Amino acid sequence: MPARRRPVPRRSLLLGAPAALLAAGNQAAADPAADWAAYRARYIAAEGRVIDTGNGGISHTEGQGCGLLFAEYFDDPATFDRILDWTARTLARPEDALHAWRYRPGDRKPVSDTNNATDGDLLIAWALARAARRWGAPDHGRAAAGIARDVLRLLTIRVNGNLLLLPGVAGFVRPTAVVVNPSYYVFPAFPLLATLAPSPAWIELRLQGRQLIADGRFGRWMLPPDWLLVGRGPGDLAPAPPWPPLCSYDAIRVPLYLGWAGIAAPVIGAFAAFYAPRDGRPPPAWVNVETEAEASYAAPSGMLAVARLAAAIGTMPPLPIDLPSVAEAPDYYSATLTLLARIAWQERGAA
Repeated sequence: MPARRRPVPRRSLLLGAPAALLAAGNQAAADPAADWAAYRARYIAAEGRVIDTGNGGISHTEGQGCGLLFAEYFDDPATFDRILDWTARTLARPEDALHAWRYRPGDRKPVSDTNNATDGDLLIAWALARAARRWGAPDHGRAAAGIARDVLRLLTIRVNGNLLLLPGVAGFVRPTAVVVNPSYYVFPAFPLLATLAPSPAWIELRLQGRQLIADGRFGRWMLPPDWLLVGRGPGDLAPAPPWPPLCSYDAIRVPLYLGWAGIAAPVIGAFAAFYAPRDGRPPPAWVNVETEAEASYAAPSGMLAVARLAAAIGTMPPLPIDLPSVAEAPDYYSATLTLLARIAWQERGAA
């Protein structure tokens, strides 16, 4: 399964980065209900397919799961049902409770790769569990439990005594190492899923996932790569080839999920520092954690929304947060990160 975030279209650790980043926010807070209406109109098709406008109009389980989360949060059962129906009809794998990760419209076989994406399945299961609780829908709870059980059964592996979360069923276990994606650890989902599929593995994933992210940071900024190689020897961590050793469009979700779950971690402050304004210049979209090279173009609004969340969480007491609106987003991913950051700020630590 290829990386789904594309690295497409100056260097000093900033003192006071959280305050600088928060000061760069909009003066007028966006209206959450208007944000949801704009998102629904721009990115959710009538049949319930969430469209990734930055990746050729494809759909994937990340988008379907986020769409379900948003519909539940904004108490929109009609949209939730449309998204869920399309997801189940189009992406469900017959051999388990997981989902094929990608749909390419216009292809002769739109679902040609039936491998799953673990973050997408966790998001779908979490949204179903939340919907079961909010709307009293036991069928949603049973579906969430089935996905959660198969995540633990098919998508975890023990290496050096630690439980790792695999990015997908196939393709990530190598003879001498395992590839993980730190941003696939959807930490705020774990407590609710643990009530539906009880297992001590959820606590292990939380504690050991946090430690893995803390240990798997590199470069001057001490940031995690999008893809991490975990060797079978203690402490054997490195950016995972063949992916570029970038902290970019995937890794930006690491502070989002840690902060949402109320997990204190130094990496949250590291993201806030990297994405803080730099002498009036916007921060770059990514950094190479091995060479320190940075993107020649600015981070889009969705990445900055997560960075402002990280900056606010890192202050004691948390400073007021001012996020961009969905209308400012250039594409699906920025809009999605913006809404996720908004909900994470409201729910932080409540999982």
